[in-house]
Amino acid sequence: MERGIVAVTGGASGIGLAIAKAAAAEGWHVAVADRDREAIAAVRELFPDATRFAVLDVTDEGAVEGWIAGLAAAGRLAGLVTAAGIAADVPVLDTSAEQFRRILEVNVTGTFLCARAAARWMKDTGGGSIVTIASVAGLRGSKGRAAYGSSKAAVINLTQVLAVDLARWGIRANAICPGPIETPLVARVHTPATRAHWIAHVPQRRYARPDEVAGAALFLIDPAQSSFVTGVALPVDGGFAGAGLTALDA
Repeated sequence: MERGIVAVTGGASGIGLAIAKAAAAEGWHVAVADRDREAIAAVRELFPDATRFAVLDVTDEGAVEGWIAGLAAAGRLAGLVTAAGIAADVPVLDTSAEQFRRILEVNVTGTFLCARAAARWMKDTGGGSIVTIASVAGLRGSKGRAAYGSSKAAVINLTQVLAVDLARWGIRANAICPGPIETPLVARVHTPATRAHWIAHVPQRRYARPDEVAGAALFLIDPAQSSFVTGVALPVDGGFAGAGLTALDA
């Protein structure tokens, strides 16, 4: 069967870009959406000519619905990856209500709007796969992640609800929970001290490459590999989420 369309939000940088590139390389018809017009222009040459690009604010309900409807009119929407997100490393007492609300709006509401729009089309075309990008910060409490960690925990629970509510239509929903990944977003948020702290507590003692997350996403998108996998929060974190006491001097 011919591969359908895989839509990726936040697809012009970091994890989203790596997933979009990997999906295109595997023969999926890729649609990249990102709020950064300049970033989209910079990555166009990395994709096949048939790739679709859109400037999109995932918190804009009408824009999201229109984007998804346009893709569904062009072909079968087989997969959605919600990689658009923002982060902050701010202590609880320094986190403003405005910042907290903004991070939840992008990370949680944006994920919900995209997933709901995609599911409305997938349910009438044989199902599909929704892959949300959460974080290990949504699995375990981490310093400075009052807003970000809360948002990613919500994404994980939302994904589990999607898995339950949408299973009857052959739609699967799974979350990927990355640990420290070498992305532009992480470069902005992680100080040298933060990086050293992560490396000391990640059993593999390193940050991952974005393409290492892409492999997990492709597994979850492809029904030939993961047709009975849904409602899962999959850590891609070098062992951080599952680790106990580690040797800090090793």
